Amino acid sequence: MKDTLLTDRQKEVIRFRKQGMTQQQIADRLGTSKANICTIEKSANENIRRAKETLEFLYTLDATELCVLPEGTDLMEAPKIIYVSAAPLNIKIRYDTLALINRISSYMPEKIKGRHVKEDIIVYLNNDGDLYFG
Repeated sequence: MKDTLLTDRQKEVIRFRKQGMTQQQIADRLGTSKANICTIEKSANENIRRAKETLEFLYTLDATELCVLPEGTDLMEAPKIIYVSAAPLNIKIRYDTLALINRISSYMPEKIKGRHVKEDIIVYLNNDGDLYFG
């Protein structure tokens, strides 16, 4: 029975990629084709993406919807929007401006293009000052 969303082979391929190996090097090492490694890696990354989205959803269940960063928002303006929205709740956000920009970018890369939000991002805040995005 599988205990994780990734197969052992997917874990192996992802580990090798994180070590800097090319798909061809991994294929040679595992005795398979580059196309097979590409398929395994693509499936693993999709499973990781889905797991991340599920966790983000679970985190938002214990949080309050704080605000929306609308499409077109400059990431440099996002912290101000978030801090102003949080002020009436008297909950101190755990992140300074730079950490907050980095958090948004790393948690929602598919909704960011350059310095701008390309699709609305819902911001959630929990009582501990942690932010989550949807």
